[in-house]
Amino acid sequence: MIGDLIAWLGDPAHWSGPGGISAQTLLHLYYCVLSVLVAALIAVPLGVYIGHTGRGSVLLVGFSNAMRALPTLGVVTLLVLGFGLGVAPALAGLVILAIPAILSGAYAGVRNAPADAVDAAKAMGMRPIQVLWQVELPTALPLVLGGIRSAMLQVVATAAVAAYVGLGGLGRILLDGLKISDYAQMASAAIVIAALAVLLDVVLAGLTRLVVPRGLVLAARRGGNDR
Repeated sequence: MIGDLIAWLGDPAHWSGPGGISAQTLLHLYYCVLSVLVAALIAVPLGVYIGHTGRGSVLLVGFSNAMRALPTLGVVTLLVLGFGLGVAPALAGLVILAIPAILSGAYAGVRNAPADAVDAAKAMGMRPIQVLWQVELPTALPLVLGGIRSAMLQVVATAAVAAYVGLGGLGRILLDGLKISDYAQMASAAIVIAALAVLLDVVLAGLTRLVVPRGLVLAARRGGNDR
């Protein structure tokens, strides 16, 4: 099996062309980045609003738990039945998968901003919007990016479901291997998906180190340990 796997991955024919690993990896990456970006545009403002105002926090917990329980393949299939084959139903399913982690990260980041810093800002006469932008959001950044990082890992692992509705990506290679019982092809696709997940995690971790001051990262970790 190992020999077959190495032979399959080492065959240049499997890497070239529109159906090769290179092209399908780029397509898989496109699905993941686009769905997480759309999820972030929805979930970050909502999570920040709820964390800042405290309104709807109970609903947020129930909503996040309900969305986490939804099977992505079932959601994608339902959307396909309702709207037909296409990119939109599959991406909508991935967006739904990504929202809970990002929403929770944004909410927790703003809600757990240091109380002394918030009180000091208010004592200086800052308006609520100034407190949000100058105090709460900067301190929430580690958890917001952590939520996006977690969502990306989930989406990369689940984006293979797009193949079940006729789309491309690495799931297409895996599904084609399943149809002909080519276990080397299936294992190769799974390995590439795992490698892509690790690569994206490293990239997002590096981005976090670049944009988040080290003091905020350490404060976020201490806050998490205290809770």
